Amino acid sequence: MIKILIVIAFLFIVFNLGMALYHLMNAKDAKHSQKTAKALTFRIGLSLVLFIALIIALSLGLIKPHGIGANIQHFNAQKVPAKP
Repeated sequence: MIKILIVIAFLFIVFNLGMALYHLMNAKDAKHSQKTAKALTFRIGLSLVLFIALIIALSLGLIKPHGIGANIQHFNAQKVPAKP
C-alpha cells in the first residue's frame, strides 16, 4: 500500500513538472509565468514531502532497502566478529 502511494506521489510530481513546462513554452504574458512559478513551487514542495515521507517510512520499517546499500550492510554485519 505504501509503495502505491509513493508511485502516485512521484507521478503527480512528474505531472506538475510537465504542467510547468507547458506554461513555460506558452508564456506570452505574466499570467503564464505566474502559473509556471506556481507549478514549480508546488513540485518542489511535493518532492520534499515525498523525501521526508520516505525517510520516515524507512526508519519505521514500513519499507525495506534492497540493492547495493542493503547488501553492504548485510556484508558488514557478517564481517564483524563477536566478542568472546
